[in-house]
Amino acid sequence: MKKAVFGAFVLGVSAALVLSWQSAAMAQVPTVPLPTAAPPQPAVAAAPAVPEAGAGSSNNAIYTYRLSAGDKLSIAVFGEPDLGGAFTVTGEGKIAAPLIGDVYVMGMSASEVQATLETKYRQGYLKDPKVQVQFTSYRPFYILGEVKTPGEYAYDSGMTVVKAVALAQGFTYRADQKKVYIKHVNATKEIQVPLTSTQTVEPGDTVRIGERYF
Repeated sequence: MKKAVFGAFVLGVSAALVLSWQSAAMAQVPTVPLPTAAPPQPAVAAAPAVPEAGAGSSNNAIYTYRLSAGDKLSIAVFGEPDLGGAFTVTGEGKIAAPLIGDVYVMGMSASEVQATLETKYRQGYLKDPKVQVQFTSYRPFYILGEVKTPGEYAYDSGMTVVKAVALAQGFTYRADQKKVYIKHVNATKEIQVPLTSTQTVEPGDTVRIGERYF
């Protein structure tokens, strides 16, 4: 009887010690705070679009030649030699193409003429037409004013005012070499632009070199 009571006493003391040790261990564990939501960040304005180099500047823009009356072009249709040849734009802005008849091309670029012809040949004439278009001559340009030999000159690809003046044998001694006046085809008046080495001339333009004032 005394042994049983003593055993129970020992077990109770042991259990109490274990509970006491667990409580002390738990008390030493630091409390980890729960994460809080990050404060909202202010919206960042989108960066403004950067214009492409040369945008808005006709001086740096790539010139696209567009057809007008009297222009000549060469047309080839792959696998159909009878449909190709040399053509001249009429006063009405048309060319007479085999099979499909008159086609209006006034104001079109070479790629636009090609697409137009392919579309028309595809409408009941050819299954999958492939057309190649090349311009064989350009409209001349005109240079007037303070140059040694003003007049009409043949246009060449990449023509600039400086090249145009060179064709006209250079400036006179009275020439204003800082600005130039250019009148484009179908324009109602000329515009004044700086006379630089990169200022382009388009087919059919009238270029005028003014007189400088002392």
